[in-house]
Amino acid sequence: MLAGGGGGCRVSISLHHRHRHSHSLGIYSSTVAHLSSCSWSLNFNPFPYRIHSTTTVSSSSSSSVACSESSESQLRILSTCFSQQEDDHEVPSEGLSSMAGGVVALGKFDALHIGHRELAIQASKVGPPFLLSFIGMAEVLGWEPGPPIVAKCDRKRVLSAWAPYCGNMAPAEFQIEFSSVRHLSPREFVEKLSKDIGVRGVVAGENYRFGYKAAGDAAELVRLCEEYGIGACIINSVMDKNKLSVNINSTNSKDRGQVSSTRVRRALAMGDMKYVSELLGRHHRLILKAKDQDVFTCTNHKLSAPKSCLLNLAPKEGLYDKCCIFIGDKLVQCRVVIDTGHIHVEMDETSTSSSTFGTQDLKLLRIEFGDSIS
Repeated sequence: MLAGGGGGCRVSISLHHRHRHSHSLGIYSSTVAHLSSCSWSLNFNPFPYRIHSTTTVSSSSSSSVACSESSESQLRILSTCFSQQEDDHEVPSEGLSSMAGGVVALGKFDALHIGHRELAIQASKVGPPFLLSFIGMAEVLGWEPGPPIVAKCDRKRVLSAWAPYCGNMAPAEFQIEFSSVRHLSPREFVEKLSKDIGVRGVVAGENYRFGYKAAGDAAELVRLCEEYGIGACIINSVMDKNKLSVNINSTNSKDRGQVSSTRVRRALAMGDMKYVSELLGRHHRLILKAKDQDVFTCTNHKLSAPKSCLLNLAPKEGLYDKCCIFIGDKLVQCRVVIDTGHIHVEMDETSTSSSTFGTQDLKLLRIEFGDSIS
């Protein structure tokens, strides 16, 4: 089940609707839906149609996302984050049967960027939204492994933040071992969704490909879903209109400038955190977990951690202002210096005291980047 190029079904009837959200990062969106006979109600008929999303990321928009986190639920997520293993082969214990009767967004959700969020939004218009992706692809296909953009233990927090966009329903995420489904033909894959999992509908991007050797495209997904009585919705890519995107050169012939995980990775490599925030729809959060052989060293106003503690992808080496670090239940403004081997967090004397670190068990660090450019 690979991402790639593809097409979809076009129907002439048009319906304009306005998104129920307006993101504070200045990402504006409008959607034109080409429907056959679907009201996006809970009692819908199979819907072989195409939704055209023209959501864009604009470089001229200003960011006003506050670097803050007041909910006690974040502390619970923190403890969960530390207890979870960063294992790409972990599958939710409740099992795929939890998706029965739900609407499933299909894709590779590495970055959980605004394009992925749009899939969840469309799924939520019909029922409880789910994300279904495949893990272990790099090992099976021989790709060079790399750190994730979102730490595995931080994904639940990100998805919870999508709830206001999704009818106050936080999407649940399920992952399947790629090796267990790689051999399935496009038809067998849709049959598995229908008969084994019992999904009610699927949502995918126009470039989605699936089945053995990525043989199926979006148009075939629509056709097969109709045959098996599953609703199918294909949305156009969310496009990146940032003026800096011209610097994100891609060798992928299918890259027409859409928001993608590859684009986020390259923006992180540029160190432009404002651009990264626009692509993600939130600030990038870096998470470090101390291992037995690693030590977080700290003074009253400075903390350092080796890069070997990183659980996700850091920006390029450099200085980053307007950052935040979460220390227990404290939120501290800071700046971050990244060098070849360490992450250094520097705090103002006025924002820290001699007891800031004294009582903390510094095994897990959460650092959130503002919109400064290194």
